[in-house]
Amino acid sequence: MSNKGQKVWKRAKGVIPGGNMILSKRPEMFLPDKWPAYYSKAKGCYIWSLDNEKFIDMSLMGVGTNILGYSNDEVDKSVIENISKGNMSTLNCSEEVELAEKLIEICSPWGEMVRFARSGGEANAIAVRIARAASGKDNVAICGYHGWHDWYLSANLQSKDELNNHLLDGLDINGVPKNLTNTVFPFEYNNFNQLEEIINSKDIGTVKMEVVRNIQPEEGFLDKVREITKKKNIVLIFDECTSGFRETFGGISKKYNINPDMSMFGKALGNGYAVTAVVGKEEIMQNAQSSFISSTFWSERAGSTAALKTLEIMEKTESWKIITNKGKYIKKCWQELANNFSLNIEISGIDALPMFNIRSESKFQYKTFITQELLKKNILASNSVYLSIAHDDNLIDFYLEELSGVFTKIRDCENGKDINDLLEGPVCQVGFKRIN
Repeated sequence: MSNKGQKVWKRAKGVIPGGNMILSKRPEMFLPDKWPAYYSKAKGCYIWSLDNEKFIDMSLMGVGTNILGYSNDEVDKSVIENISKGNMSTLNCSEEVELAEKLIEICSPWGEMVRFARSGGEANAIAVRIARAASGKDNVAICGYHGWHDWYLSANLQSKDELNNHLLDGLDINGVPKNLTNTVFPFEYNNFNQLEEIINSKDIGTVKMEVVRNIQPEEGFLDKVREITKKKNIVLIFDECTSGFRETFGGISKKYNINPDMSMFGKALGNGYAVTAVVGKEEIMQNAQSSFISSTFWSERAGSTAALKTLEIMEKTESWKIITNKGKYIKKCWQELANNFSLNIEISGIDALPMFNIRSESKFQYKTFITQELLKKNILASNSVYLSIAHDDNLIDFYLEELSGVFTKIRDCENGKDINDLLEGPVCQVGFKRIN
């Protein structure tokens, strides 16, 4: 069978360091020698490869950027209409003002001002810069994954193990200035005592964390984080680049009734178009004026236009309810399949972004095998699903039916058969670690 994508990937590794721009999309993360790698077209929850094979995407959905499905007609139409009038000019686009006002409305009562960027890493860097300016302190306590910039990776200057549970084991950070050592301090999710110790000993001015990801907050944990940051006059930032607009209309912090001082929103905000936002209290956000935060392409029109239409459709369809219910159904079915085949399964993630691992020494072989076998059925799959409203019930049931057949073979492997005999290529690489 032809695989033009693999041929292009081999070319890519010769001209692009690492082969592409984002770790999550590398074929080695899925099925190293057979993953299609590149697309020619995407619509709804379908992707067409360079060989024009049509696949159901039960995996990344653009790394979580497409809650409304790929190439949503209304979003695309709005963007095309606006860029036909000019995507950039010497003057500003008014859409960014409208979008700021909409996000302030969504984030009421704490959200009062907004700055825009085009990627999650940029938004995180902007938020930390503003928070440091507001607090007058350099040191930051972090929990979770917050991008690739120097400020975040500097946690590993103390020890190569600092980000093991937040990103990757033993991550090399060559190029990060050594004088950033001892400015960023990781803490474990649900470990308030650890955070409190860091705050009391490290002169912390900012606490930045993902609200929730893989495991639920223990009772009182988020409340205690909010209480101590208020008491110590520390800026509390919630990184909602992934969690935003998935289980609530806005930040998932609404679900827990905890208001931050700042939040970042990305990924789903533009339904595939590049736009991210930093929302915060006016007294903090105004500190952007005492630093320098500026970029030409943060002012282009397409991102703001796409976000405005995306938010309109989300609100109209209550998309967060739809994908949350789909995720609950998938989690329930995963557990039922595991019970049927006596597999020890760990199901995690917020309902709108469910994931699982089979508890076994062969878990990465099993993950690779699942991808291998479902690819034969024209399903792009791994062990997590970024859900969209385009995933209809029939497609989900088809995916689950095919997964059932794979689980049958995994059961046999747990009972003595060698999984390596079933693999048709190398085992996938280990992805990001997520402590929360």
